[in-house]
Amino acid sequence: MAELNSLEELGGAIEGVAAEAGSTEGTQEAAPVYVQKLDAQGRAYATGKRKDAVARVWIKPGTGKIIIKGKDHSEYFARPVLQMVIQQPIVAAAREGAYDVVATVSGGGLSGQAGAVRHGISKALTNYEPELRPVLKKGGFLTRDSRVVERKKYGRAKARRSFQFSKR
Repeated sequence: MAELNSLEELGGAIEGVAAEAGSTEGTQEAAPVYVQKLDAQGRAYATGKRKDAVARVWIKPGTGKIIIKGKDHSEYFARPVLQMVIQQPIVAAAREGAYDVVATVSGGGLSGQAGAVRHGISKALTNYEPELRPVLKKGGFLTRDSRVVERKKYGRAKARRSFQFSKR
């Protein structure tokens, strides 16, 4: 490599390396293009995760029914808050009553399962209608919530709580 004695020489050397690499100034990479992904039955599939729960979700055009493990969503998730959590991506995308959702979910508790179904519905919606991606991304529905329960440590009552101190 040639020795450089000034900033001008350094600038010339950098421009020469850029020209050799074939890069031109001012060009930007195009944003990735998302395409519709459907299976043989015309459904969009996605996997949603939250805590220890994993949901497999299929959506197809329909009347707005949400079936989870063979039950209606209001029967499976009795708490209104969990029903609202599941509906959030559909409401944010303004697609109420447009899609039928079929989901199987396992692991975790009811709250984690509702979050997993919400994540799966969001991803499946983007697979069916890629133009909904910016709306769902802005709402935070496509991001997997990676928070999980901290493991219990030895010599402790729980993950961080120590045993009760006894002076005598």
